[in-house]
Amino acid sequence: MTIDYTALDAWIDQHFDEEVRFLQALVRVPTDTPPGNNAPHAERTAELLKDFGYEAEKHAVPAADVLAYGMESITNLIVRRPYGAPGSGRTIALNAHGDVVPPGEGWTHDPYGAEIVDGKMYGRATAVSKSDFASFTFAVRALEAMARPTKGAVELHFTYDEEFGGELGPGWLLKHGLTKPDLLIAAGFSYEVVTAHNGCLQMEVTVHGKMAHAAVPHTGVDALQGAVHILNALYAQNDAYKKVTSNVAGIQHPYLNVGRIEGGTNTNVVPGKVTFRLDRRMIPEENPVEVEATIRRVIEQAAAERAGISVDIKRLLLANAMTPLAGNAPLVQAIQKHAQAVLGEPVPAVGTPLYTDVRLYGERGIPGVIYGAGPRTVLESHAKRADERLDLDDLRRATQVIARALSDLLA
Repeated sequence: MTIDYTALDAWIDQHFDEEVRFLQALVRVPTDTPPGNNAPHAERTAELLKDFGYEAEKHAVPAADVLAYGMESITNLIVRRPYGAPGSGRTIALNAHGDVVPPGEGWTHDPYGAEIVDGKMYGRATAVSKSDFASFTFAVRALEAMARPTKGAVELHFTYDEEFGGELGPGWLLKHGLTKPDLLIAAGFSYEVVTAHNGCLQMEVTVHGKMAHAAVPHTGVDALQGAVHILNALYAQNDAYKKVTSNVAGIQHPYLNVGRIEGGTNTNVVPGKVTFRLDRRMIPEENPVEVEATIRRVIEQAAAERAGISVDIKRLLLANAMTPLAGNAPLVQAIQKHAQAVLGEPVPAVGTPLYTDVRLYGERGIPGVIYGAGPRTVLESHAKRADERLDLDDLRRATQVIARALSDLLA
């Protein structure tokens, strides 16, 4: 079977304005996580997909599970597109997440305006990863219009829990047997195929002292001073991580970040309690159990060095690293082949220091890669920062690459 790749490209070019409007509609429905009230976005996405003749299955996660998890609502979507009898070919899943971190400060554009300026769309999730709701949907539409596959199937998985780790997003769909694809392509950037990523351990540490009036501070135990001592021990550990290197291209060394701290009751009160949250990125070669044990030991030893200080340590998230599965070769080869043709340059297969919910597919033996619409680096996209943006040429090209790759994989 001869595949006319230029016909796929032309269809995407002809429908590109429609693809841009689809993405704008998705960006304009907020999905800040926290608080994580994401069911309304799933409803809106399903409405928009229906305009293309796509029926989205709505899989609502039970409210009690969502609330216990720290979010408000989650409805995950699956669109199934079979092209032949069951078992006639591969089932390829395309996964993107709709939940995003809150916009924060410093924006010069409306974070939910989806404004287009100089060929770039601005807004939260334009790059990560509502962009791939659009690229994946329109790649499948082009595939069906021009390549007309006769075997295998494609599934669109649009989920809403990546920022919290994915257990109630893809993890929930997989756990309940709602999907079991043969291969996976997950939301990513246009200029690299990601085959591995870091793991992530997130913990909450509560440091207890004893409140006292600031006029008689000796009658209390300053929890903030205790927290500072613990933080200094953790930051010393972080310096040591620079000496540990990964063998995976694109991943350098482990690192630790303390991203949130709060405590105290008033300016004139010795703080009796301080809480902070840390994020420890683990390279693929590390053992998560050993990493967590070491972090706990550092915290407890530092606390013990300060009289009257005690600590509570709670794990918030443990996301394993993604390592390449042998079966991902067809994905890597198809995407690299067509990315070079469309972008005009080689696209490397690398690891990334990010962590994603793609690992949940890999843990169930489903080979996957990360590829989609976006720039060369996270920094360039302003992902998780003010003025997140997407170059619309990258959206167009990534859609073409994915459509071409799907046509090969289903041929």
